[in-house]
Amino acid sequence: MLSDANYKMKIGDPAIDFSLKATNGKTYTLKDFEKPILVLFFTCNHCPYAQAYNQRINKLVEEFGEEADFIGINSNDAEKYPEDSFQEMKTQSSNLKYVYLHDETQETAKAYGGECTPHFFVFDKERKLQYQGRLDDSWRDESQVTKQELKEAIQALINGEPVPVQVTNALGCSIKWK
Repeated sequence: MLSDANYKMKIGDPAIDFSLKATNGKTYTLKDFEKPILVLFFTCNHCPYAQAYNQRINKLVEEFGEEADFIGINSNDAEKYPEDSFQEMKTQSSNLKYVYLHDETQETAKAYGGECTPHFFVFDKERKLQYQGRLDDSWRDESQVTKQELKEAIQALINGEPVPVQVTNALGCSIKWK
């Protein structure tokens, strides 16, 4: 297991509440997500890492959507990166199967310690952090994946088992801070 010494949130920490507008026009808080597992991740429109993972995330939603809520949060500075504006998020969301939230103030990313896009956090039914880091070990080529830590974490929680690998290094573009 890798050390989580550099991450702000530690395994066992509670999920932090938020109030963010989604591309579907609704505003969501943490309480709006009631499934036993919560997969929250920081993402964006323009990052090649985030783009490469969108279809893999959609597959996970299809596989685990009965047991897990999936939330993507875009915290990037849209003034410097107009591709990450709320309007562009709405355009892109038609291809996504998860709830896509806009963190315009960047307060949610700062609270969670989001470092890059994507950066995944998995919470159990008590909303305690059980996994954080990457989706898998090959962002460029899905056919080269040998480790699927995010999927393994979700499956372990569904099975009532300990998460086998709780921390991995998130890999992606840095969050674009204001």
